[in-house]
Amino acid sequence: MAVDENDGRRGVGTLLRELAEGSAALVRNEVTLAQLELRGMVGGIGRGTAMVAGGGVLGLLGTLSFFTGLVLLVGDQWLPHDRYWLAALIVTVIAFAIAFLFIRRGRAQLSPANLAPDQTVATLKEDKEWLKQRLTSGATSN
Repeated sequence: MAVDENDGRRGVGTLLRELAEGSAALVRNEVTLAQLELRGMVGGIGRGTAMVAGGGVLGLLGTLSFFTGLVLLVGDQWLPHDRYWLAALIVTVIAFAIAFLFIRRGRAQLSPANLAPDQTVATLKEDKEWLKQRLTSGATSN
């Protein structure tokens, strides 16, 4: 810190230089902090994605095991002469029927008619009418 001979006060040039140096240090520190935060977020996103993928794979394996158990149960208990191929066919047809129902319901919920913001559109129409009314009443009252 340079001190001027005038009563220990600093000059304008010194103040400007210190301001520039301080600003540059502040920007560098902010960039460093942002980099550290981004690294932490990216690491968290990577770990979270891996956990979701692992859970999905385990869920799929569990579902396959469940269906295998159903095939064995139907083949052993309800069909004569251990006809596992017929049990597999029955379980597959039932699973496809349920999947078809899910797909049909899901597509119906995703149709554009169901996704339209009906209340917002109605409110906007009301606002438009109110604004028209205010503008016309204001124009005629002048």
